[in-house]
Amino acid sequence: MTTQKPSPNREAVIAAATGTAIGVSAMLAFAGAAPTIVRAPLVVAVVAGGVPLLGALLRSALRREIGADFLAGLAIITSLLLGQFLVAAVVVLMLSGGQALEAYATRRASSVLEALARRNPSVAHRMIDDALVDVPIGEVIPGDTLVILPHELSPVDGIVRAGYGAMDESYLSGEPFLIRKTAGSTVISGAVNGDTALTIEATRKAVDSRFARIVGIVQSAEQRRPRMRRIADRLGGWYTPTAVAIAAIAWFASGDSTRFLAVLVIATPCPLLLAIPIAIIGAISVAAGRGIVIKDAGILERLETCRTAIFDKTGTLTLGRPGLSDVVLLQSAATRREVLAVAASLEQYSKHPLAAAIVATADAEGVPRVEVTEISESPGEGLTGHVGEATVRIIGRRQLTPAQRAALPAVAAGLECVVLIEGEVAALFRFRDVVRADSAAFITHLPRLHGIGRLLLVSGDRESEVRDLGARMQIADVRFEQSPEQKLAIVTAECRRQPTLFVGDGINDAPAMIAATAAIALGVGSDVTSDAAGAVILDGSISRVDELLHIASRTRRIALQSAVGGIALSLIGVGLAAGGWLAPLAGAIAQEVIDVVTVLNALRASWPPREMTDF
Repeated sequence: MTTQKPSPNREAVIAAATGTAIGVSAMLAFAGAAPTIVRAPLVVAVVAGGVPLLGALLRSALRREIGADFLAGLAIITSLLLGQFLVAAVVVLMLSGGQALEAYATRRASSVLEALARRNPSVAHRMIDDALVDVPIGEVIPGDTLVILPHELSPVDGIVRAGYGAMDESYLSGEPFLIRKTAGSTVISGAVNGDTALTIEATRKAVDSRFARIVGIVQSAEQRRPRMRRIADRLGGWYTPTAVAIAAIAWFASGDSTRFLAVLVIATPCPLLLAIPIAIIGAISVAAGRGIVIKDAGILERLETCRTAIFDKTGTLTLGRPGLSDVVLLQSAATRREVLAVAASLEQYSKHPLAAAIVATADAEGVPRVEVTEISESPGEGLTGHVGEATVRIIGRRQLTPAQRAALPAVAAGLECVVLIEGEVAALFRFRDVVRADSAAFITHLPRLHGIGRLLLVSGDRESEVRDLGARMQIADVRFEQSPEQKLAIVTAECRRQPTLFVGDGINDAPAMIAATAAIALGVGSDVTSDAAGAVILDGSISRVDELLHIASRTRRIALQSAVGGIALSLIGVGLAAGGWLAPLAGAIAQEVIDVVTVLNALRASWPPREMTDF
């Protein structure tokens, strides 16, 4: 298990102070000072720096967590007992330096719960005697009348009583589109309001809201997060007892206690304590240059082990915004270009969630605009205006007469709107969540080239949407309309079977990300999700996920090469020390030479590879 250590700042201070003490001692010895004076800086450094390190190792030993650094601690104690203060100082320098590097590589920017707290509003605008009064969110009770201003977060769950607009609920529900709100519509806490103010009636207290439940789920998932063993600890699990046994045998066979110390010093696993953190730091730098932020350095060790991959839909494999997927012409005289021209001309003045998709398609196809006058957009009545010389109306299927509805094709997956020209149904526009261009190629190459044999698509979106995307991505196992609690349960169950990767982007993905073996967040739309993930793809590109897989695989390979190669060299030194051919101080110097070799090899992880993707 990972040893609990002092803070990264303390470790760095210990390393710097110990290195300074060794240098001062060397200068005093060169100046011909008395042995007591020469030893004084070393004693101070070993006592001041070694005690905190040994205390942390002792606490780990009491928890039966014997890692790679236990051997270094034993070497420090033995050196002190034998009066070898320079040897003890060198080991303190190696141990503290390695721990400082590892702590630097694995530090996280902030906790998930802190990010959730930052996102949750602290006050609500309560209507009292026709005036808005800001009150703490904890004072809101069911029945209170609240006003949500433009672009604010909904503080509680409620029902719209006045106003008309749209809200972004995708972070919470997985629904990819802005949801229109009018009197009687439900509002969920944490949803982002659009451009108009909404008056709502609170239906739950803040502590009982949907957002609060997600906070509770995240907290519970964090407490149940499995602790992962470092590569260094797994290798040290057999190396440490082997080295101690050899040292004890050498002492027993020769009767010379310095052989015991010499073996421990040369066996101190600095290739594990130094090379692996340095390789990880180099990989973090390479990833940052590709727009990938490593929040938890452990993901670089765990990604290679994942054999199951679970993907969210909205904002992950799709862009999370509607695109015009089909124009069904219902008038023989109308052409696609003509209908698109009048619709885009009218929709360019609308804030409806689908308006931008119509306008974008018209622009992409080079369809010119037509002059528009007398625009009207009323809640529940659609958008109306004079486009050129024709009256055009864009509405939903439910606003049509029974006869007009009978002429329409069957309802399909996704969203839709109907275009009427001069009162006659001219076309049906269908919209789908836009799929990322490289999603299908990325998904299909995972089993073949990355050993991920099990793929799942898990989304809070509707069944028709999720099944359609699953078929297009060739993912057989799809789960739809999943709550954060259900996503967490799925990931937990999969992790029991084998190491599992989760890729998502919304707040409703945060609990599942915490429970996963490795988690990647696409985009920076939510700091909550970013903090829950081990890595964040800043530009939201799915191809960056493949780059991260390659970076992680290469880092693990280089780290193992450095660690195993360094241990092999150390074992040669162990044989020499056990035979009496290597004194403790010479062993410490030899170990430093081995460190340089392994560190230089580990630095290769900071060089960007030539090929970053393979699909």
